[in-house]
Amino acid sequence: MNVRDALEADADALAAIADSPTDVMRNLVHDRTVRVAEAGGHDPNLDADTNSGTDSDPDSDTDPETKTEPAAETKTGTETDPNIDSADTQYGGSDPEDLLGFVSFDARDQTVHVTQIDGASDVYEQLLAEPVRFATCESMAVEVLIPQDEPSLENAAERLGFDDRGPGPRFNGRRTVRFRLEP
Repeated sequence: MNVRDALEADADALAAIADSPTDVMRNLVHDRTVRVAEAGGHDPNLDADTNSGTDSDPDSDTDPETKTEPAAETKTGTETDPNIDSADTQYGGSDPEDLLGFVSFDARDQTVHVTQIDGASDVYEQLLAEPVRFATCESMAVEVLIPQDEPSLENAAERLGFDDRGPGPRFNGRRTVRFRLEP
């Protein structure tokens, strides 16, 4: 599993997970910090060259002057977009089958507020760790409202050190419990 920043291209997949309209999820990606958990260990944000040596590979297609790969061949001709393979899906690069869940959060008044978390229950702890990591770096508290009928999310919050602070507001008729983690 890999946790990464959400992209606008993830909006369809996020909408499928959250049972929300795609444009709502696209706005979420624009307006909040959103992190996604995806299946597999590949980090799409990793673009660093892992070869530390200066010797060039004589069999490499890389141009030694520009250190770039040749352009990808596509049905429409030569493309220079390094992400061309991601544009070939109906999801614009994010397949709902690959995303396991997401967390969105924002910060205000010395508190990081988790605004939404959804997906497979076995990734809740890793997803909640993202706003905790941010809050720790900024010396801020973290707060999350958890529906009372989500024990796996409550357990994940408790494992990360969140304390039950009592009832929270109702959302769509569902009772919530306020959990808070102080730095």
